[in-house]
Amino acid sequence: MVTVANLRIAPADPGAPAIRDLIAELDALMHALYPAESNHLLDVETLRQPHVRFLAAQLAGDVVGCGAYVAYSDYAEIKRMFVAPRCRGLGIARRLLATLEADAVNAGLPLTRLETGIHQPEALGLYERAGYRTRPPFGDYAEDPLSVFMEKALHLAPA
Repeated sequence: MVTVANLRIAPADPGAPAIRDLIAELDALMHALYPAESNHLLDVETLRQPHVRFLAAQLAGDVVGCGAYVAYSDYAEIKRMFVAPRCRGLGIARRLLATLEADAVNAGLPLTRLETGIHQPEALGLYERAGYRTRPPFGDYAEDPLSVFMEKALHLAPA
């Protein structure tokens, strides 16, 4: 039985081979679910930018998940959340999301926002259980019947 007792979530290079493979798996899924104009995927080079925080989840050295946020002046946008299908249901996505949120709090960002798709009920459930609420499009996003936009206020520690 697989357990997450030894799960390690840490900053990682999205260009590392095992992570590129995981991102390719995520891209294939997104391209199968949505047309190109409804996919808002960040490439590896963008994920390496200084205003992006990229994390990988590893079990026994095997990369099994990833997530990132893009830091804006007043919020963090959650991007590239993915857990390998063989490891779903173990709470890895929940821990990845909580780690990203904690990191955003440490960076002084009071809010997280995200865009996800209507054909991903597990993702929508994860975000709802984590306290995210729907909102109108933000940033450069336009209305899209295949997209759901969400946000969550983070609790910053008093200065």
